[in-house]
Amino acid sequence: MTAPAVERRQELDRGEGSALAVSTAGLTKRFRGGQVAVDRLDLAVPTGSVYGFLGPNGSGKTTTIRMLLGLARPTAGTARLLGGRMPDDAATVLPRVGALVEGPAFYPHLSGPENLRRVDSVDRTADPTTSAERIASALDRVGLTAAGRKKYRAYSLGMRQRLGLAASLLRPRDLLVLDEPTNGLDPQGTREVRTLIAELAAAGTTVMLSTHLLAEVEQICTHVGVMNVGRLVAQAPLDELRAGTAPKVEVESDRPLDAVETLRRLGLTEIDVDGNRVRARFHDLPPDRVVAALVYDGVPVQGFGVLSPTLEEVFVGLTGEGFDVSA
Repeated sequence: MTAPAVERRQELDRGEGSALAVSTAGLTKRFRGGQVAVDRLDLAVPTGSVYGFLGPNGSGKTTTIRMLLGLARPTAGTARLLGGRMPDDAATVLPRVGALVEGPAFYPHLSGPENLRRVDSVDRTADPTTSAERIASALDRVGLTAAGRKKYRAYSLGMRQRLGLAASLLRPRDLLVLDEPTNGLDPQGTREVRTLIAELAAAGTTVMLSTHLLAEVEQICTHVGVMNVGRLVAQAPLDELRAGTAPKVEVESDRPLDAVETLRRLGLTEIDVDGNRVRARFHDLPPDRVVAALVYDGVPVQGFGVLSPTLEEVFVGLTGEGFDVSA
């Protein structure tokens, strides 16, 4: 490990930097069979951010979240939430944290409000005199007021996700940790949950959102951490991550093979031909020089543009895998 990495790890382990709502240093989880689910993870979730914890299914996201919340012990490394070391400081930290992990578990024979009363009653830091008001407010925020009398066993998957989110909103939280919160929701429900997350973030709550949906990240996240096979392969503000990927040049010509030869001569790489359109990885070459070279070589140019990379291209480049781009 390099000297800067050692210094960074020591800083995180001391809990320095109140600008971080979540931080880990070398966090590792190895199962008994030898499988490494999370490998030396150094997370840095800024306070006040909406942090998209992104990766394909099986990349280690849920295991990481379980360690952050004290539901699983790491094999090595440390984790801090809101300045407290987990799991040692769980009793003081977790009342300030709302979480939705791996599908919530509720009593099937009870209604939504009855289940939330059970959840609220075991929170020793909650005020019992305001329980009814807070439960009604939480149900309203996730759109479950009309289902007040329905038993949990009759809930759809989307309704169960909503109730789990309501449970995390029974009290004001400094941090929300959400694992696939829109799983099972219809398009309208998905939009409502994303709007709610944006509202909570605007009010000062830090949100760590685990997802495999690129649309989720694009619409509401300010920062991103990308997981792949247990490792954090990128971590940055979303705009910065995009800016770090080279754009592409697109040339439209009825002589695409001649255009390819010109682009190769200019040193452009990753050239792809689709009918009359030719795309290539764009580096530091001025666009007007590319056009001039095409004209000089006698290549008819019917269209020309510089294309910014899509979010999907960024993440495929980081992981070598496709992501679900569903809205």
